[in-house]
Amino acid sequence: MTETKTYTALAERGGGWWTITVPELRGVFTQARRLANVEPTARDAIALFLGIPADSFDIEVREVLDPETDALITEVIKARSDAQEHQRIAAAKSREAVATLDRLGLPQRDIGRLLKLSHQRIAQLLAPGGEH
Repeated sequence: MTETKTYTALAERGGGWWTITVPELRGVFTQARRLANVEPTARDAIALFLGIPADSFDIEVREVLDPETDALITEVIKARSDAQEHQRIAAAKSREAVATLDRLGLPQRDIGRLLKLSHQRIAQLLAPGGEH
């Protein structure tokens, strides 16, 4: 079984377009208006350039941005990931606290007030399978 060749499509923003080059194929140059169109546009250009079917290779799209913008995007992605992890931890702790307070005999409305959750949410968490 032969391994599928992967080409790199470098996309750099300029003049309202994403300019696309393929370093592995000197002379392949094209453009796309939207980032979502970079991969299919590069695929068509490579297939035409090499005279091969467009589905016979893979493409890795790499956006080329200035270092400050690239760093900002990296920070945003990390912050979102961190927030998701904190949300997961908060949900687990909430379930634990609700169960503990319920075992102590507190009414659902009091549990909600203590945890700053609605009494409806407390009821959901206490329901069988209410782990959502």
